[in-house]
Amino acid sequence: MTFHSFSSILSCEQKLDARAQSIDQKIKRIDQQLAKSRDQIKKIRPGPSQDAVKKRALIILKQKKMYEHQRDQLYSQQYNVDSVAFATENAKATVDTVRAMKAASKELKTQFKQKEFDIDKIDSLNDQMADLLEYNEEVQEVLGQSYATPEDIDEDGLMDELDALELDLEEDLENEIGNGEIPSYLRDDPLPAAPEEKPLGAMPNAPSEKVPEAPANTNAGEVPQKETAEKV
Repeated sequence: MTFHSFSSILSCEQKLDARAQSIDQKIKRIDQQLAKSRDQIKKIRPGPSQDAVKKRALIILKQKKMYEHQRDQLYSQQYNVDSVAFATENAKATVDTVRAMKAASKELKTQFKQKEFDIDKIDSLNDQMADLLEYNEEVQEVLGQSYATPEDIDEDGLMDELDALELDLEEDLENEIGNGEIPSYLRDDPLPAAPEEKPLGAMPNAPSEKVPEAPANTNAGEVPQKETAEKV
């Protein structure tokens, strides 16, 4: 489908939409006239004047029916045009999809012709990778072995000893709880207080009393009698 034909469909759809809006406006004005006519009929007494108003209202009502019929026809035409536009868009999308699939198929055929897509080589490469991974697993197991572990250790026996140890721990826990004691590993003992550091005191002051002076007439080798008496 060419661009001209698709644009003509869009132009037709726009014209139908404009006509439908114009008819809706006419029906709205006719409804206003009918409302006025209804009010006049209520106010006028039965007679020739009321009959004239009714006749004019009847003509207006016929116009409304005509416009409503035209509007319904326009809606039907607009629906058909929308359906055609949708089908056109769908067909265009289908053509684009088919073209893309053809291009992809051509590209895949070109890629599959390369030597890297040899199924036998790919199968062999897959086997080599599996062997390398298995060899790597064996190397990791060897590197993970413990050097000091004896080879004749019975793992089942170790598991039995571990289970027995757990049972002993549970029995000790039950006994201590039954005696009203908290197990040592569950106690929240406070940490010992840090030793208090005593502040350094001030240096002692020098004695305020004066030291008595030695008498002037005393010889250097003699000791005063008072001091000798105090020493005795």
